[in-house]
Amino acid sequence: MDAMNMRTAVIVDAVRTPSGRGKPGGALSGIHPVDLAAHVLRATLERNGLDSRQIDDVLLGCVSQVGEQTMNIARQAVLAAGFDERVPATTIDRQCGSSQQAAHFAAQGVMAGQYDIVIAGGVESMSRVPLGIAASVAGSPFSPRLHERYPEGLVNQGVSAELIAERWGLSRDDLDAYAAQSHARAARAAAEGRFDSQLLPVPTEAGEVTADETVRPGTSVEGLAGLAPAFRTDALAARFPDLDWRITPGNSSPLTDGASAVLIMSEEKTNELGLTPRARFHSFAVVGDDPLLMLTGPIPATRRILERSGLGMDDLDAYEVNEAFASVPLAWAAEVGADPEKLNPWGGAIALGHALGSSGTRLLGTLLATLEATGGRYGLQTMCEGGGMANATIIERL
Repeated sequence: MDAMNMRTAVIVDAVRTPSGRGKPGGALSGIHPVDLAAHVLRATLERNGLDSRQIDDVLLGCVSQVGEQTMNIARQAVLAAGFDERVPATTIDRQCGSSQQAAHFAAQGVMAGQYDIVIAGGVESMSRVPLGIAASVAGSPFSPRLHERYPEGLVNQGVSAELIAERWGLSRDDLDAYAAQSHARAARAAAEGRFDSQLLPVPTEAGEVTADETVRPGTSVEGLAGLAPAFRTDALAARFPDLDWRITPGNSSPLTDGASAVLIMSEEKTNELGLTPRARFHSFAVVGDDPLLMLTGPIPATRRILERSGLGMDDLDAYEVNEAFASVPLAWAAEVGADPEKLNPWGGAIALGHALGSSGTRLLGTLLATLEATGGRYGLQTMCEGGGMANATIIERL
């Protein structure tokens, strides 16, 4: 299919659960991740008057695919949601960008003429399936041949965030000020009802969860300054003597439970069903980058997608850059010449949480709502990913 005949892939809806703290006692910690994902799948159908048999495929991101999140959680969620048994589903792991990649695959399938209606989304219950548990169950992925290539070993993301802060000259104050701003922006957006179009209340034994649990409205730089660095060990301090260890729980994204989904269709199918397309997928990029620095991928991903799309930074009206750690969007903004006012204008993952497999379509839903609220035309989403990769997406509001 040549570019002239390529179909247009559009977003019809975007939904998400509120964020729950990803630890025992968190607002969503009593809910099995399969059921959390099923909740957003069911809502996607109901909000749009669809029958499950109309869905060609369900693509969900999930990172820690062990325990309750094994056995292709997307398929389990489809069945738990009461979908027709003939609806297929698959689970995608591109680390923190898993559901952004799910949206890419879904949209690209529509554009290629292979899908008419797809749900892309993601889920992660970090309270029930803790981060890092996968590598503790049956050995480490760091193989002998990988060790030959990286004899000193790769590092965890927190150390990568430290290396980025050091390289880009971001002080502890810079990081904490950015984190406090993320909470302030998210609290203001919530108070103004900005998330209402996406948020799905979740019934739990303790009552209905309607708001993001990870947002802390009163967060101040002074309060954050009292927190100790989270990732320093004596061994790492010896390996990286130049680091002064500035990354804390306060300027990092919190462990989070959540699920999200976007409804993606061909433009023809929306017309046929009388549904309203809200945005179209304009451009895509995915890159690999230095696995030691790990979280710098959004910089080359942004350069590549701008080159491919023919757009410049000035053409973009909003950008959602995942706040895995404060140093990531700050280094990105410095490199690509971003406008700080357009960067995560409603707060980011530091405040809204980072439920790994779900974050991609959470950011996409936030970006869509931001463009709609501001009358913007083009929006960019980009996310750093474990192993040193990044996805980038540009959407155009319709």
